[in-house]
Amino acid sequence: MSSSSAEDIPEQCKDLFTQDGVLLKSCIGRSINELNSIGMLCIVQNADSTKCVEWRPNDLITIDSDTQDQEWAVVNTIGRRQRTLSGNMTSDYATLRARIIKIPLSELKTFRVSRNNQQMQFSTKPGVWQMSFYFQHGNAEIFVAYLKNHVKTAKARNDKNTYIVVEPNRETQVLNKSFAELDIFTENPTDVVWSLVSNLRQRPYETTMEAFSKLTDIVYYGNEAMNGKRDVSEEVADLLTKSMSAMEDSTAVTRSDEYEVISVKPTLPPRPCIPRGTPLSTEKWDGLQDTDGRVTEVEGVKQLIFRGGVAHSIRPSVWKYLLDYYPWTMTHSEIKNLQRRKTEEYFSMKLQWRSMTEGQESRFSEYRERKSLVEKDVNRTDRTHPFYAGENNPNLIVLQDILMTYVMYNFDLGYVQGMSDILAPLLLLLGNEVDSFWCFAGFMEKIAPNFDMDQAGMKQQLLHLQQLLTFASPELAQHLAQKDSGNMYFCFRWLLVWFKREFSHRDIMRLWEVLWTGLPCANFHLFICVAILDTEKDILIGKDYGFTEVLKHVNDLSMRLDVDKILSTAEGIYHQIVSAPHLTDQIRVILGLPTIGRSHTEDSHSDTEDKEASPKAECSRTNEASRSNTTTNGYTRI
Repeated sequence: MSSSSAEDIPEQCKDLFTQDGVLLKSCIGRSINELNSIGMLCIVQNADSTKCVEWRPNDLITIDSDTQDQEWAVVNTIGRRQRTLSGNMTSDYATLRARIIKIPLSELKTFRVSRNNQQMQFSTKPGVWQMSFYFQHGNAEIFVAYLKNHVKTAKARNDKNTYIVVEPNRETQVLNKSFAELDIFTENPTDVVWSLVSNLRQRPYETTMEAFSKLTDIVYYGNEAMNGKRDVSEEVADLLTKSMSAMEDSTAVTRSDEYEVISVKPTLPPRPCIPRGTPLSTEKWDGLQDTDGRVTEVEGVKQLIFRGGVAHSIRPSVWKYLLDYYPWTMTHSEIKNLQRRKTEEYFSMKLQWRSMTEGQESRFSEYRERKSLVEKDVNRTDRTHPFYAGENNPNLIVLQDILMTYVMYNFDLGYVQGMSDILAPLLLLLGNEVDSFWCFAGFMEKIAPNFDMDQAGMKQQLLHLQQLLTFASPELAQHLAQKDSGNMYFCFRWLLVWFKREFSHRDIMRLWEVLWTGLPCANFHLFICVAILDTEKDILIGKDYGFTEVLKHVNDLSMRLDVDKILSTAEGIYHQIVSAPHLTDQIRVILGLPTIGRSHTEDSHSDTEDKEASPKAECSRTNEASRSNTTTNGYTRI
């Protein structure tokens, strides 16, 4: 751990991962005045290719909101660090730089997550936690996942929330020694081992055969082939046995905690072609309600909507149920009473901000910022649609009033760019300010993680999307990974506003009402992404599109997609995946299905998470935790 001065931080270092809203709770060697500061926790690659964990206070960085225009298409999480300092540009600069905390990964010994994964502690020497951070928005799970991509770890035996950093070469020392003693290769044995491991991941069949060819003479001719050296046939045979386990067919490599899992890559069952049904009609809708207005067959209604959507004439009524404004079991009279209460509640909240004086507003910076952002976004939301077109359009005023009232309704979340896109189709369909507000609030409940300040919800969805795509279309997933697009950031806009900018108002209404049913599984919206990418697979791979071309192609799909074809394809992919005999627990969790084996995520919520365990005893177990580098519970460690 170290503080940094201006010259300590190279201008060309890159942020590999950042997480906002991280509170510095404790740090040895820092004054009490520096604690409880909010900042950003990052994984950083320095100009010399070394890496570190870095915490920077928020007042070191100012963000120009104008650069975060609504025309977002790319999420730039990796790039040259740019800092604009506020205050005095001379003395303040050095002072703020001195507050940066850096933890070189080469010095990191242990780290631990606790308190529902919201607290993270680090140690660079045995026996003491030198610093701790608190994640105010979301939790540390995604940060830990990214950190484990850059260091090898083993879980502590007595505390499953504590991770011991394993020395990079420890796991290969035995194998290196074996190669050196066998004297098979003229190259550096260490280089051979890592070359073999790397090639095995990329070219499993060819690499194994190459290993066979180099070792064949020793197996068959023993001492004679070794020019008088000792008999090593047993050791070579052991190496060949390990190689055989990876050569049964083409292989797939996935990560499970500290293990690289090498498994035979099975094929999916045939994809069924599932035609779309007809929309829920007025007659069917009326027939599914009793004489008092209660909906008697809720699941049946949802099934009909999932199969074919809703007839436009009854959408204003059905959507209020789908968005949890109207409870399915309420009678007509109860709904009238509910409407009356909700109308009073809405205008009470609206009055709160409408009655705010200029003086109050001048002393309420967060409110002013949100109001300014709402006004800015409203003035450019769907202005090409007749409902919102033209100057002094009264519908824009209603749109703005609803969004400002939502700020008062949920001030913790407030307003985030993209919300106006979510509200616009609702107001267009419903026409009523109060109904539109409560349906919007219901929609936001479903997608609230999309607007987390630290984007933890979005990052998790992008990770789940990458996992689904890898399972459903490994060839495409591999191509995207090779083209620096494996993080799926080009799908960010799709997920943030649920494809609002990819379809017309008519088609987005059909898509949304299908997704609101929650059928046929959790996260079906991710299957929409997979279906779109699957439709474009031949182009993306056939034309060998790189990162820029992938991004441009995806953005150019806007308003050119067939919603019924995409829904049919997505459902077919779902049935194809769910019927796969090799369906993993990782995919089952994404789909909301019960797991069939022990999942690597189970340990993250241990009952012992609040016990402040010291890393001292665990560091002594590093050797033991990093042993058994052949197989553990069926997993092959390499």
